[in-house]
Amino acid sequence: MTAKIAYGDVEVGTELPAQNFLVTRATLVQYAGASGDFNPIHWNEKFAKEVGLPDVIAHGMFTMAEAIRVVTDWTGDPAAVVEYGVRFTKPVVVPNDDQGATIEVSGKVAALLDDNKVRVDLTVVFEGRKVLGMSRAVVQLA
Repeated sequence: MTAKIAYGDVEVGTELPAQNFLVTRATLVQYAGASGDFNPIHWNEKFAKEVGLPDVIAHGMFTMAEAIRVVTDWTGDPAAVVEYGVRFTKPVVVPNDDQGATIEVSGKVAALLDDNKVRVDLTVVFEGRKVLGMSRAVVQLA
C-alpha cells in the first residue's frame, strides 16, 4: 500500500478529519484478551479503586492505538506511519454503563520534512482534558 495523500497536497496547518472513539468495559476486555494485558485496573472496579483510581481505566496503549487511527485513516495506509510516540498524561476512566467513555482525537500537519514526510501532531482529549501529551507521528506521504 501507499499513502493516498500526496506530499504536495498538504501544508503546515492542514487538519486531519477528527474522530471520536467509544470505549466501553467490553472494549477493555476485548483489548486485554488481544494484548495479553490483564492488569486488573483495566477491568476490576474494586481493585482499581483500592489502588487509588477513580474507576477502571483504559489501557494506555489502547488509547494510543485509537488515536493513531486518525492518521492511518487519513493516509489510507497504516504502513505510512514511520514514527509514533506519546506521553501518557491522564487516564481515560471507563464507567460501567451503556455510555462508556469517548476519546476525541484531532490532528494537523505540524511540519513538512524531507523525503515526502510530515509530522502530524495529535490532540487526544477525554472529558475536556488531554490524555496523551506530545502525541506525534512522522508519516510518509506519496
